[in-house]
Amino acid sequence: MAQKTGQGDHVDKHVLPSGMGGGPLGLGDPDDKSLRNVEKEVLIPQKMKEKAKHEKCTAEVKDFGECAKESGVLLPFKCRAVAKKLEQCLTSWYQNPEFVEQCTQEYLNERSEYRRTGIKQKIKKKDAIIG
Repeated sequence: MAQKTGQGDHVDKHVLPSGMGGGPLGLGDPDDKSLRNVEKEVLIPQKMKEKAKHEKCTAEVKDFGECAKESGVLLPFKCRAVAKKLEQCLTSWYQNPEFVEQCTQEYLNERSEYRRTGIKQKIKKKDAIIG
């Protein structure tokens, strides 16, 4: 995208549209709450899946892991009931509007922090553990 700056024939060229660039580090506006399609369809569902597995359906995940370890190659046959319970638990959370909203807000807060500081959330967590 090219924009004239008003200084003779000089033209500023930007890769991102004006609404997506900017911010203190050029990573986007930290206060922007709009979501791109990839964020809605990939990144937020990915966050929901991780959060549901690690916080909401821990017993079901543990049971499935134990069944898988014991069953080996026969996992698809021996662990069908346990897998069904895990699937039902995860699906119930994926369809819970409050959970979806909570994960969306967490994602937006993490994105805002990244746009403000340039430090990704996983790196910050690792530094907190080390420090």
